[in-house]
Amino acid sequence: MLDFSFYLLTLRVVISCIGLLGNVVLILSIIQTRVSSLKTFELFLMGLATANLEEILIVNIYDALQFSSAVSDVWYCRSLKFLTVFGEISSILFTVLISIYRYQKMRDAYKRVHIRIYLDNTRAAWIVSGVCVGISVLLSVPIFVMNLQGEVRNLTRNNTVCPPDFFLCSNHDSPTINCIYKYVFILLCNLLPLIIVTLTSGLIVTVLLSHRTIVTPIASVSGSTQIVRKHNGRWFHRSTLAILAAMALFQVDWTLYLVFQLTFNPKDVPFWAEIEFFISTSYTSISPYVYGIGNRLFSARNLRRK
Repeated sequence: MLDFSFYLLTLRVVISCIGLLGNVVLILSIIQTRVSSLKTFELFLMGLATANLEEILIVNIYDALQFSSAVSDVWYCRSLKFLTVFGEISSILFTVLISIYRYQKMRDAYKRVHIRIYLDNTRAAWIVSGVCVGISVLLSVPIFVMNLQGEVRNLTRNNTVCPPDFFLCSNHDSPTINCIYKYVFILLCNLLPLIIVTLTSGLIVTVLLSHRTIVTPIASVSGSTQIVRKHNGRWFHRSTLAILAAMALFQVDWTLYLVFQLTFNPKDVPFWAEIEFFISTSYTSISPYVYGIGNRLFSARNLRRK
């Protein structure tokens, strides 16, 4: 059992390092390539990477201090939980923004040509990003008033003062405020975003299929102008496929999370913390590579510059 626990901790560290590296490189790539004119998509992508980075860092800080007396302090424990939930919600909301924005760009894109949509306005994009951060703070604040008493044992942690489960809401012994927060959180932060991302992904696929003959422009006598459009069309198509891949990863991860939250009791699962960690961190660690490669932010030239 001890060896298995050691392997789990090692795997957690490896995944965390991969996630930290990917999100840091993605943020630096956006800053270096778009510092003079940050576009809406890059702004949302940087918000997502920042939220991912914050969540991974806080989770690992909690793990590093799990045997420290500092984590025994109630308010210190609540602060760590607040920051973790804040990063998780922010990552989810920025993912929703990216999926909605890309669908709006795809919808009738070849008819509109270069007509801008509402979110192309930089000020509007900053406002929407600020709203997402505000909602994340609002939905994370209840952590400070929840009942933290309870015991959740798992393979790598056995800290009863600051248990890893955010809700501590079981079928047998559940404080009312914890239970209310659990289902409000699941509804607003997991189920609703999952539905939105699934719908927008389906709509994007529908647009791609309906314009499959337009994505690769036919040859004409327009000369250099036609070559530029063909290049842009291929780049836009590659970027969209990368977003669809990231959305698919998001759907798989948070569907599994919902299944585990609504089906199992954390107190009855000895490795609950590890399951929750791998489900949430797999998206925050892998998605920056998917977005970065698909949008040419992880190109060889950018990596050499770093």
